[in-house]
Amino acid sequence: MMRVSEKELNGHSFTVREWGVEGLPKMLMLHGFPEYGGAWNDLAMLLSDRFHCIAPDQRGYGASYAPDAVEEYRMEALVGDMAALIGTEPLIVVGHDWGSAVAYGLAMFRPDLVSHLIVANGVHPVVFQDATAAGGAQSAASHYIDKLRNPKADAALEADDFARLMDMFSSHMDTSWLTGDVLEAQKAAWRQSGLRGMINWYRASPLVVAKPGAPVDLPEMPLERFMVHRPHLLIWGEGDTALLPEATQGLEEFVPDLTRVSILDGDHWVLHQHPKRVAEIIRNWLG
Repeated sequence: MMRVSEKELNGHSFTVREWGVEGLPKMLMLHGFPEYGGAWNDLAMLLSDRFHCIAPDQRGYGASYAPDAVEEYRMEALVGDMAALIGTEPLIVVGHDWGSAVAYGLAMFRPDLVSHLIVANGVHPVVFQDATAAGGAQSAASHYIDKLRNPKADAALEADDFARLMDMFSSHMDTSWLTGDVLEAQKAAWRQSGLRGMINWYRASPLVVAKPGAPVDLPEMPLERFMVHRPHLLIWGEGDTALLPEATQGLEEFVPDLTRVSILDGDHWVLHQHPKRVAEIIRNWLG
């Protein structure tokens, strides 16, 4: 059964959902855009016999801390929130979409807090930047990011009961799972927070998106700073039209201990489409 509480992290209030009992191995589950902590419910219920699953509404989402200023959504602040939630004992970190960026941030910059890293349709920041700057298919697929950075994007996506946001959510992907109580709970979270905070994640990001056919030269990066020295499982829904195969090409350069598992009939929303299969993959990988 899911439990919901409010926790103070670095002086700010965050909504946190939990499944499973204290004493089981802890698993931190980090949602992406435009979801919220409750989106992990199906998967967490399938894992809660073995793991104490913890899913916060991250900064800008649901009833959690949601400052207006764009600079408050830089990655160091987002990682700092979750480092405060973890405390001192390392745990399993699972991320999806933007939640994967925070998960990678923890694994790279706070490896003392991460025992294992699991990502579902999410990207390593350097590998993804290379893909979006190349001027190819991923640059074209990521063009929506520049649209979201427009100051008027919040109001446009909130209009008509989030009609345009729903179109974005389901663009060329299967959202047949997003109906009934699941849809109403998601919309309730959007109404609670508004969209400004969650879209500020895009505005605060330094990610460069090239125009198709016009690659951008990037400065040299200190690769060692972005290494993941933890066992890493990447679960990939192959039908993702937002994150293409090139978005993870070269990941092995940054992750010495990497396991890839593909789900051919899944897409970006693979966690909702195939929660039983994802749970089985996670259980088998963790041993």
